[in-house]
Amino acid sequence: MHGSLSAAWLLVALCAATGAYCLLRLRSGVEEQRRTAGGEALMGFGMALMAVPAAVLTPPRWAWLLYAVVFGGAALRALWASRRAPGHHLHHLVGTFAMAYMALAMTVRPEAHAHHGGAGAPLLTGLLLVYFTAYVLWTGARMVPQGASPGGTVWAGWGDRPELARACRLSMGIGMLAMLLTM
Repeated sequence: MHGSLSAAWLLVALCAATGAYCLLRLRSGVEEQRRTAGGEALMGFGMALMAVPAAVLTPPRWAWLLYAVVFGGAALRALWASRRAPGHHLHHLVGTFAMAYMALAMTVRPEAHAHHGGAGAPLLTGLLLVYFTAYVLWTGARMVPQGASPGGTVWAGWGDRPELARACRLSMGIGMLAMLLTM
């Protein structure tokens, strides 16, 4: 991650908090929440690690290769899961692919991590930027309350709150945009 140190640390904190909440969702009573929570926790913590400022920690080339393998495996898992229920799994596929792509770009040109950009294919980076911009705008618009539900509010456990899950996905989308912009 390039740019100001304070912005980078805020991104690290945001992504780590998102990953932590996704771990909490693993205890949800709702099966769909549990099914997606593990992959989203991996994304949150992976993004937090990748966003650590280069001035503080410059990972060796093998670490970037390890990230690429882990997220490449997660992308294959998301591709396999998208056969049954394409909706969210396709977004997860794009996200894990983007993480693997950024890690591979850093494997090929690790000096770009410390010297402000130049890594990656501009066309692919641009396509990912367009996708995540559209995703952030669409998800943000869905966060706007539609009005009160009849019958009042029913308390759900922290892992069963769909609005918090959407907020986490929005946070990760914003984080992905920030990381892609600095490539």
